Amino acid sequence: MPERLFLFIQLEFPWELGPPDGRYLLRARGALSPAQLSGADAAGDAEPERVIVLGTLGAKRRAELGLRRASSRRSRPRVTTPEPAPVTTARVTIVDPVSLSAERQAQAWLSGIDAERETHAAFDVLNRVLFAHRIAAADPHTHEVSPAQALVIRAGWGEGEQVADGRWLHARELPWTPSSRSRRRVSALRPQERLAELLGARDQEMLCEELALRARLDLNHGRLAHAALELDSALGAALTELGGESHPDLAPRLDELRTLRPGVTRVARAVLPVAGAPDPSAPAPVAPTDAAGAPKAEDAPAEPDQPDEEVVRHALERLEAALRARTAAGFTRTT
Repeated sequence: MPERLFLFIQLEFPWELGPPDGRYLLRARGALSPAQLSGADAAGDAEPERVIVLGTLGAKRRAELGLRRASSRRSRPRVTTPEPAPVTTARVTIVDPVSLSAERQAQAWLSGIDAERETHAAFDVLNRVLFAHRIAAADPHTHEVSPAQALVIRAGWGEGEQVADGRWLHARELPWTPSSRSRRRVSALRPQERLAELLGARDQEMLCEELALRARLDLNHGRLAHAALELDSALGAALTELGGESHPDLAPRLDELRTLRPGVTRVARAVLPVAGAPDPSAPAPVAPTDAAGAPKAEDAPAEPDQPDEEVVRHALERLEAALRARTAAGFTRTT
């Protein structure tokens, strides 16, 4: 019987990502309640989504090189311009668990591949793994990655044991260029000028900037609860910090942010239902009744607000626009 083929996207980075080398099975996220998640058969309710194979390349060479240098240190004079130390490379192979029975199917997929879509999907999967590792290891220095940071992005296919070891039968590199929207955003931010201002102590980073970046990262990776809570804090900080700026273009933008914040606050409260849950040990409240003993309709509990991603997304975009407007004119100073 011929071996079945598996499609994959492979990524390489010039550093260790964090999780130990190995094979990991990622299951699709489902709308399971806490009671369902605690059940023994909870894993059986979610379909396998991807197999992630993590491998570290170059670590042995780096260790051997370090021992060799240590043993020769006493006999050699110190080099004033040493060669760069070799770095460890992390290789990530993201495999579709649904196999193909014919090579022509794999060829058709690769020849018609949407490189941008497949790249974004692969990074979404990898960043879910890194986020889970950060939580599991309680390591705040584990961070998500972006396509621009990859040394190489490949797509291809191989047999089961091959792709499980990060190898393949056929693969090709996928080009990556930032979208025009990303280029416009970077151009508007004037990052090089801002960096010089910050390092030269002529400007100071604001709380709302870091909080907005965290909210953007979480929103891009589908973590609405995190994004809503961070954006609510970011808007509160921005109204104070930007309110003290002298830029004339900021005043109408701040008025807009003031009108958007209540909606974000409602979403932030809605994603934390446990915080407002009643104490199970407390006696149940007695519902008020009218003279006939019927419950008062006007006192019926209101339905809780449901998280609305569009509310958060729109408010975050407007905050980002205000921050861009602050730096768009540059940092030229008159003496």
